[in-house]
Amino acid sequence: MTSERNGPHTAHGPRPTLEAVAARAGVSRATVSRVVNGGTGVRAAVQERVRRAVTELGYVPNSAARSLVTRRTGAVAVIIAEPETRVFSDPFFGRQLRGISRELSAADTQLLLLFVEHRDDYGRIGRYLAAGHVDGALMFSLHGDDPLPAMAERAGLPTVYGGRPGWAGADRDPRPLYVDTDNRDGARQAVRHLLGRGRRRIAVITGPLDQTSALDRLDGYRDALGTAEPDPRLIADGGFTARGGERAMAELLDAAPDLDAVFACSDLMANGALRTLRARGRRVPDEVAVVGYDDLEPAGWADPPLTTVRQDVEEMGRLMARLLLRRLGAGGTDAGGTDAGELAPVITEARLVVRESA
Repeated sequence: MTSERNGPHTAHGPRPTLEAVAARAGVSRATVSRVVNGGTGVRAAVQERVRRAVTELGYVPNSAARSLVTRRTGAVAVIIAEPETRVFSDPFFGRQLRGISRELSAADTQLLLLFVEHRDDYGRIGRYLAAGHVDGALMFSLHGDDPLPAMAERAGLPTVYGGRPGWAGADRDPRPLYVDTDNRDGARQAVRHLLGRGRRRIAVITGPLDQTSALDRLDGYRDALGTAEPDPRLIADGGFTARGGERAMAELLDAAPDLDAVFACSDLMANGALRTLRARGRRVPDEVAVVGYDDLEPAGWADPPLTTVRQDVEEMGRLMARLLLRRLGAGGTDAGGTDAGELAPVITEARLVVRESA
């Protein structure tokens, strides 16, 4: 049963309406609407009366009506350009999503999670973004040929990226917003540590080289060795997965059995490499030293404990969400405390953590 004035009834009586809040606060319906929809021009004392009436009555704004007023959905799409199986098996993604979720929740903004399972999913995601279901997007784990940034651009959707831009058409955006760690310096720290421990045949297990994080870590490896063209027998792609690291380590041992160290560009790949080394009877670190990258849960699972490069993945997720909220004008401050018009990319520090594997 409904009433034009009191609205639909619930099991506990009529659902509170704007009119009821206005009567309780002693103001007009229009004033209540401005307060609950984030409008301006209402004195602080009046805002407080309205908010008190909202709390006392248990009024919940109608999200559809609010969207018409604010032209905001109150939701953000988080798009990971990887299949579900990869996302849920890699602690990196869980940690980054935790940082994003906490920041969005604090701003009363909903998180909508989208994956790219197959190439066909791009069309579905593009239509969703263009339909205005979200106010902005956070995208990460992008590959070089990824169409997602162009889709967001066509939809006019404010977007913040996880990782340095490197996809096709990235140069069209003169000021892309992104959050990354200093991957190149982190890799330099890892390889210089191995060199300092007397290792001379240092291999590298890379991630997919159509991703900027993998490219930057490979470049840092080259920097530390002091050569633009390292021995190709010492380079293998592990795809940022444990199984890939296991396979890549086997390839490296077959191609360069005299190697005495390996820098794996993620902790998952380092764990895979350790499994292969154990299976081949190579003692770590006595015969082969191992360094990973991330310092997430896999570093603690490793046997022996893994020397690795720490990046604050949860903080990176939080910073991504904060940058987007600032761009949307939803409150908070960016890492530099600047205004929304002065937002800039954020590069976080990478730091070597020494344990028993190297």
